[in-house]
Amino acid sequence: MATYILRRLLQMIPVLLGSTFLIFMLVYALPGEPWEGRCGERPCDAAYIEKFKADYNLDKPLLVQYALFLGRLLRGDLGINFYNKPVSQELIERLPTTFTLAIMAIILEIVIGITLGVIAGITKGKLPDVLITILTLLLISMPVFVIGGLYQMIFGIKLQWFPVTAQNGPITPELIYSLVLPAMVLASLQIAYITRLTRTSLVENLRADYVRTAKAKGLSRNRTVGVHTLRNSLVPVITQIGIDLGALMGGAIVTERIFNVNGIGFFIFRSITQQDGVSVVGAVTVLVLVYLLANLIVDVLYGFLDPRISHG
Repeated sequence: MATYILRRLLQMIPVLLGSTFLIFMLVYALPGEPWEGRCGERPCDAAYIEKFKADYNLDKPLLVQYALFLGRLLRGDLGINFYNKPVSQELIERLPTTFTLAIMAIILEIVIGITLGVIAGITKGKLPDVLITILTLLLISMPVFVIGGLYQMIFGIKLQWFPVTAQNGPITPELIYSLVLPAMVLASLQIAYITRLTRTSLVENLRADYVRTAKAKGLSRNRTVGVHTLRNSLVPVITQIGIDLGALMGGAIVTERIFNVNGIGFFIFRSITQQDGVSVVGAVTVLVLVYLLANLIVDVLYGFLDPRISHG
């Protein structure tokens, strides 16, 4: 196992280099100049522009800028953004909020999604299966901003169960409570996918030979489904959950904007609108690392869920 993990970590290096190179080139090749609008309504003078370029190495070729970025990255330095603040500090301040929001969404996704998927799988073709299928189709067909507005209206304004905007600051019970509604919005679409994936995988495994053999030996339905079938059915589900964790860490831009959550997604959105390339590249690089580590954890979990999968 240790050899497998080491090999996977080494495989991450070219992936990280390739992804950061593409991100860097795309961000700094965008039209517009990052110093625009920083001198008020009047254009910036030539001296200010030259100093701005020199401070952020914008007067050098893109490949040289990327090499300097990699040098800083190896030292754990994500750079200083266009507002003279360390990007790592900006991310550290927002990471607890985004991580808490992502974990809450993942928990909802796992508990509700797998439960609904199992119910739909063991009642295939019956009323519960039909109702769950309709519900998942409805969730998949609705954009995130529509779900967010709908949840705010129903649970925040009409029922007044949760606040319509999130609190910001250190992680406290009040902050966690204010994140329940955005976590529900984030989890809604993923719940639909997890439900349908669990159902499909469970239905397929219920037709397998080992299930028929287990039933022939007299095993109860609950033990057959809960111990044998469900465990094998969770392999593709775990893959989806691992992908979702990376997506939730950085893909919550719309949700964080709707609920005024001061997390990494909102930070990326603000940095893009302000043409702050240093912040965008630094934040997305961290999210790439989160994706890679999440996939590694998922691959390790495969061996525990299905002993037939070897990490040799």
